[in-house]
Parts: sequence; C-alpha cells; structure tokens
Amino acid sequence: MAEPLLAAQGLVKRFGGLVATDDLSLSVETGELHAIIGPNGAGKTTLIAELAGELAPDGGTITLAGRDITALNGPARSALGLARSFQITSLFADMTARDNVALAVQAHAGHSFRFWKPAQDDAELSGPAMAALTQVGLAARADVRAGNLAHGEQRQLEIAMALATRPRLLLLDEPMAGMGVEESACMVKLLRGLKGKLTILLIEHDMDAVFQLADRITVLVYGRAIATGRPADIRANPDVRQAYLGEEEA
Repeated sequence: MAEPLLAAQGLVKRFGGLVATDDLSLSVETGELHAIIGPNGAGKTTLIAELAGELAPDGGTITLAGRDITALNGPARSALGLARSFQITSLFADMTARDNVALAVQAHAGHSFRFWKPAQDDAELSGPAMAALTQVGLAARADVRAGNLAHGEQRQLEIAMALATRPRLLLLDEPMAGMGVEESACMVKLLRGLKGKLTILLIEHDMDAVFQLADRITVLVYGRAIATGRPADIRANPDVRQAYLGEEEA
C-alpha cells in the first residue's frame, strides 16, 4: 500500500494545562479530500497550525511524502508543496485580486518584494495569477480591489492565492465561515472541482458541505481523533453521534 502524502503521528500540543492535541495521529492519502470535524475547542485549528509549521508540537512527528518535516517552518513546508488558507481572510485589501495572487506567486518563488510592481506589468506573475483566478471563478474580477470583493469572493481569492503556489497539499481552515447559502454553494462547487486534482485537508463546520465533499472524515474531540472513516461510516458511528453529530442535531 502506498504511503500517505501527509502523516502525523502522536502529535501533542499543550498550552499551559490545556492539551490542544493529545497523542493525535492522522493520515491523508494522495488525491483525497479529507475533512476534520469536531466541536469548538476540539483542537482543529491547532492541528492545522502544527501541520502548516506555524506551531511546533511538543511531541510527535509530521511527514510529507515520507519526509520528516516536523522541524521545518512554514515557508520551508510551502516550498515542499504545502499551502493553507486561514479561518479569517488575510488579503491585501487595497490591492487588486490579480495582484494579491501575484504576490503569492512571487513569495513562493522567493523573490524580494522590494522590486514589486503590478502583476499586469510582469507576465511571469500575471500568467500564473490569472490561471489561479480562472480556476476559482474570479477571472472577471481580477482588477477589482480585494477589499471591494464580496465575502465569498474573498474566500475564493484566498484559495486562488494558495493554488498559485502549485501545492501538493492544500490545508483549508473553514473556507465557508461567515458565508450565506448561495456563497456556500459556490464554495462547495469550487472544492468539488478541485477534488482529485490535488490533495485537500479541510476543516469545516458546515456538515452538509463536509458530507457532500469528503472522501474520509476524522472526528476530533478534546484533541483526540475518536474516529476516521468514510462519510457513511462516520454518520453511523455511535461514539461520533454522541460526541458531536448528536449535539448538532439536538
């Protein structure tokens, strides 16, 4: 059996007396969309931060394509093909959508921002930026300031910025947070279109979206993975229903 693209073994992260990830193990297979669900405080965002290299675990290991990346920082992991979007949008509001994506391209290539110029003046930046915007359905909004985009469009733009780095693995932290019904449906369509084209690890509170999209789901409770399986198996798991899904239905 092929090794997983991403594997975490025995991750532990403490904040004082709080154990945010508690001997947590997880594997993500190449090409799958793997969702992480769990109640507030389950450790989901801490886990993503550890995987992305923004938080160093107190114990355990993380491997990417068999390589131990536990000691690598975020930029080093990005260079190896790992990209993430954030729960809260992190865009340059005064710059156009195209220029936001071009900055991501430039940063991933390791170029200095001292020589930044608008993307439309540089084909090496504009080409990849427009390709990423087209992929998320924002090509017609390329020259609109990010701050003037609708909330759902801003989330699409964040994903375009991640895609522009040509990742092997995309970490998405609640991409549908704060969205209305129509915006959520648009994001589900976008993510469905990305399925199989790259590997995605998704944290999301929208259970309808999770069960529509995920190949496998891991359920976290108090920093531990209590179940991993296909959506039908997770729905039927009595421990999951008691710990999480049942709470949502009550």
